[in-house]
Formats: sequence, structure tokens, C-alpha cells
Amino acid sequence: MSITKMLVAWLENYDSQQSLGSKLRAKRIAPLLDMIESIFNKHGSVNIIDIGGTESYWGIVPKQFLDDHHVTITIVNLPRLEVKPDHGHFKFVGADACALERFSDQSFHIAHSNSVVEHVGDWERMVQFAKETSRVSQAYFVQTPNYWFPVEPHFMAPFFHWLPKQSRIWLVSHFQLGNRSKAASMDEAERLVESVHLLDRKRFQELFKDAHVLTEWFFCLPKSFIALKKVNA
Repeated sequence: MSITKMLVAWLENYDSQQSLGSKLRAKRIAPLLDMIESIFNKHGSVNIIDIGGTESYWGIVPKQFLDDHHVTITIVNLPRLEVKPDHGHFKFVGADACALERFSDQSFHIAHSNSVVEHVGDWERMVQFAKETSRVSQAYFVQTPNYWFPVEPHFMAPFFHWLPKQSRIWLVSHFQLGNRSKAASMDEAERLVESVHLLDRKRFQELFKDAHVLTEWFFCLPKSFIALKKVNA
């Protein structure tokens, strides 16, 4: 098994609650659960928009917790992706994360986003993403990986993101990195490399000026950041 495959199995096997990735996520969302608890105590229910999320992600939260706190989660993804039928705690909507005009101001108690802002495009798109996240919600929880963490989390390759762009294109054209297949063409390689724009703490804080930025640590290294804005914070 290659090093990148070993890293994927260790870090990204979210189907197993015993994997390191699942344990890190469970620890990461503690502030989110506190936020849900606080809003439930005030309103008797909690309405969440999960921007760019998946239903499987919410498996880290016990279903009983969602039941007890009357949580509704609206999962928003690009219209070109398959929109599932609503069921249980979940609603599904096709929309651009940077253009959420179908939702009115503060129509959700909480906006949640996990490892999405680095995928929306250039800086202007990131600014628009941050504005829309803040606009549609009363509070938010936004996570992103740290540019200065040595292992690139999408390609699971040490130092990959610090290499020149042409070097990264060459690597994805010649090797399977993480759970991503080797690019079949130069166009695909270019798009793969351009699909991720990691942020450092300063740029992330600039996007979410009204939030408190928490740091997620891994072996004494800052692995990712969470922009946390609480109601009436």
C-alpha cells in the first residue's frame, strides 16, 4: 500500500468511528454542538444550512441528539450535482454557495461549512462565500485546512501544496494521490490543481472578520481553522 493510501485510510475513513479522521471530527464539532444546545434552549428547534456538505458527514452526531434538539439541516450543493429527496432531518437544495439569494437574511439559526471555502474559486469567490454565509445565518461554524500544515489534505501528499503549480500538475498527471485517480488529461490535471486554494490563518480571519478563529492542533501543528460566530457574539 502506498504512503498516500495509508494516510487516506488513517485520516479519511469516516465510515469507521475508530479512524483518526472520525475522532478529529468528533472533537472538532464540540463547539457546534454547544451552539445547537444554546439555540435549542432559546427557540425549541434549530435550523441549520450546511453549505457544500453531505448527509454522511452528520453521522458523527448521534441521531438522538438531532431528534432531541429538533434539528433541521438544509444541505446545499451545486445544481449540477444530484439533489436527493428530502427525508428525516435533511433537506437538499441545489445552489451556488457564493450566491444564496434564494434564502433570506438570517433565515437559518446556524450556517455550517466543513472544508468548502478553499474549493469555491479565487479570492473574490471566497469573499462572496463568506458574505453569503454570514448573511443567511444568525451564527456560523466554518472550517478550513491550514495552508501551513505539511500534509496537503486533499491529495494526501506531504508538501504538495507548497510546490510550484507546474510541479503539482505533473504529479497529479503521473500518480494517484490520496483517493484521487491519476489525471487522464492535462485539462483534468489543471482543473484538479486549481480546485483547491488553501488559506492561512490571516487570510481566513480576513474573510470572517466577525468570527473568533479557533485552531485545530495535530501533534503540536496547527492543522485547520474554525471560524466561529455565536448568536449575539
